[in-house]
This record gives sequence, structure tokens and C-alpha cells, in this order.
Amino acid sequence: MLDRRMSHDDLIDHLVRSTPLSRGEAGRVVLDVLAYFDETTEEFVRRRHRELQSGGLTNADIFERITAELPYRAVAPPELSLRQLRRIVYG
Repeated sequence: MLDRRMSHDDLIDHLVRSTPLSRGEAGRVVLDVLAYFDETTEEFVRRRHRELQSGGLTNADIFERITAELPYRAVAPPELSLRQLRRIVYG
């Protein structure tokens, strides 16, 4: 984690200059955002499925939403079919 923090000093400096965040807070925000985008496609699909399911959505709506969200990840994964999404969630 320390290596990652040091490699993003310029981003942390920018956040300190452009927001009311302290350097420590900005560093934690950067690490949190990086951890969020380090999620694999499978981890993202499983997490979003759980979140959307707990919100009361049906699988049809959930998989449609996940399909729409995937291209906007930091590194867009290949397009996944409905069957591939189901296999990620249910094995």
C-alpha cells in the first residue's frame, strides 16, 4: 500500500489543493478509489448482484443493469452474455 500511496503523490497534492481534504484524508480517498477499481469483473458482478438484489430488483433487471454498467468500469471487460453473468454469480 505504501508504494501505491507514494506513486500517487501528484493526485493527492491535487486533491489537497482543490478540496477541503487534508493530505491524510486525500491519501485515504485515493487508496479507496484504487481499491474500488482493482475489483475483478467477477468480483464486481457478484457485488453489484448482491447490492441490487438487496434493493429488491429481480434478476432480469439486475443483469440488465450490470450489463449496462460494465463498459464504464476503469478497464472495461469484454462484453458478457447473460449466461456468463449468471455463471459468475451462481457458479
